[in-house]
Amino acid sequence: MTTHTTDTRSFDLDRLEAEFAEELELAREAQDLLFRSARTANAFTTEPVTDAQVQAIYDLVKWAPTSMNNQPLRVVLVRSPQARAELVAQMSEGNRAKTSSAPLVAVLAADVDFHDELPRTFPHFPGARDLFAGDDSARERTAELNATLQIAYFIIGVRAAGLAAGPMTGFDADAVSREFFPDGRHRALVVVNIGHPAENAWQDRLPRLDYDDVVTSV
Repeated sequence: MTTHTTDTRSFDLDRLEAEFAEELELAREAQDLLFRSARTANAFTTEPVTDAQVQAIYDLVKWAPTSMNNQPLRVVLVRSPQARAELVAQMSEGNRAKTSSAPLVAVLAADVDFHDELPRTFPHFPGARDLFAGDDSARERTAELNATLQIAYFIIGVRAAGLAAGPMTGFDADAVSREFFPDGRHRALVVVNIGHPAENAWQDRLPRLDYDDVVTSV
C-alpha cells in the first residue's frame, strides 16, 4: 500500500510538472537540463573543463540582472597543483576529496570595491559611485548580495554548458580570501567544483516546498 501511494504521488507530480511546463517558453528539455534533472555533483569524470567553456558560461550569465547593474562577482579558476593544494587545505573535511579530484575548481568572490566600476556599468547615473564610496558597510552588503545573485546565475550557466556544478560553502572563507585575493578587497563566498558528472555523482533529489507553501497574493 505504501508503495502504491508513493507511486501515485510521483505520477501526480510528474503530471503537474508537465502541465505547468507548457506555460513556459523554454523547451521542456532545457527546463530539465537547467532545473529538474540537474543535481549538485559530488564526483566527476577526468574530462577537462576548458577556458573556452568557462568564458562561454560567463558571457551568457553576465547579462542577468543585478541592482544598479553592479557586478561584484570575481572568479578565480584554481588550475595549478599548488593552488589546488592550498585551497583543499582550507576546505572542510567532507569537501576535501571532491575538491581535490574535480577537473576544475572556481573560487567565487565579491569585490567590495565594485563601485569603482559603476561609471562604466551604470553610466547614465554619474553619481552612482559616490553613493557607495562613503559607506563601507552598505557597500559590502550590496557587494555580497549581488555577487550571490551572480553566483546563482553562474551555476545555471554551468548546467547550460552541459556540465555539472558542485557549489560549497564549507571552507574557511577568511583564509581563502587572503590566499586568493590578497588585496583585501574581496570576500570569498562559494567554491564550485565543475566538470562532467561521474557515475553515481549525486544523491537523490531532496524535497522542495510547494507553490502554496511559498506564494501568497495580497
